[in-house]
Amino acid sequence: MGEIRAGRRVIKTSSESRVLFPKDGITKGDIISYYHAIAPWMIPHLKSRRLTMQRFHPDIYGQPVFQKSTPEHFPDWIRRVTTPKKGGTVDHVVCDNTETLVYLANQGCLTPHVGLARIDRMDYPDQLVFDLDPAIDDFDSVRSIAFALRELLEEIGLTSLLKTTGSKGLHAVIPLDRKLAFDDAREIARTIAGVLVTRRPKDATVEFHKDKREGKVFIDTNRNGTAQTAVPAFAVRARDGAPVAMPVTWEELADSKLNARTYTIRNAVERMQHTPDPMRNMAHAARSLRLAADRLAKLV
Repeated sequence: MGEIRAGRRVIKTSSESRVLFPKDGITKGDIISYYHAIAPWMIPHLKSRRLTMQRFHPDIYGQPVFQKSTPEHFPDWIRRVTTPKKGGTVDHVVCDNTETLVYLANQGCLTPHVGLARIDRMDYPDQLVFDLDPAIDDFDSVRSIAFALRELLEEIGLTSLLKTTGSKGLHAVIPLDRKLAFDDAREIARTIAGVLVTRRPKDATVEFHKDKREGKVFIDTNRNGTAQTAVPAFAVRARDGAPVAMPVTWEELADSKLNARTYTIRNAVERMQHTPDPMRNMAHAARSLRLAADRLAKLV
């Protein structure tokens, strides 16, 4: 049993020596230390959003467990938000500060997932996410589709930001003005993806079933639903090397050395100490999805 000062509180820690990444010797204590260090940059991506916890036991090769509801033993100082579900409600954690993030890491949450709307207006997303998922571990194909998507989005007046997923692909994130509900936003996202496929039919697809994608990059718009979540910036992924989701610029994406797992818990903090977060001004980049839909209709 140890302890770590995080924000305004001292968090008691446990099982810090338990190895979570067997091939790398990365322990639970290493994950707690990483989240403590990255918190100044990560909290803005978590703040005021409902959170789902993803755990692995005994290590990353174990079966993942997703937990939406806040356990009863969590302390009162951790913020919660109640959301409806079929047959009742669920109380989600809201991670607004360093102490909550560190507490979650100690509770075994390796990867937090967050909603695409802030809790003050939960039916209206403030971001649209295109998850570019390659059929094989080929980041060059993702890079090519990302630039094609950027061109299309610019044609309809939308700004696109980027983060590597820490897995195989890339998230193109479009800041929104929160004027359209989730269902409308998702339909527009699907239309955009469809237009892109007509432009790049040989290497892009919206086919959900993996065995029917024919080696193409899957443009996944399914994250854009009321009950769906996405991996936030700086979250640790359950892959060898402990890669993390990392905001990057379009200039960085053009560098062939960059891939989905370039950044890990070993180098992410140092990067952020010397590089501004490319997604830090998302709210200022918010655009009207309604106007974009009008422009999109002319392309269709």
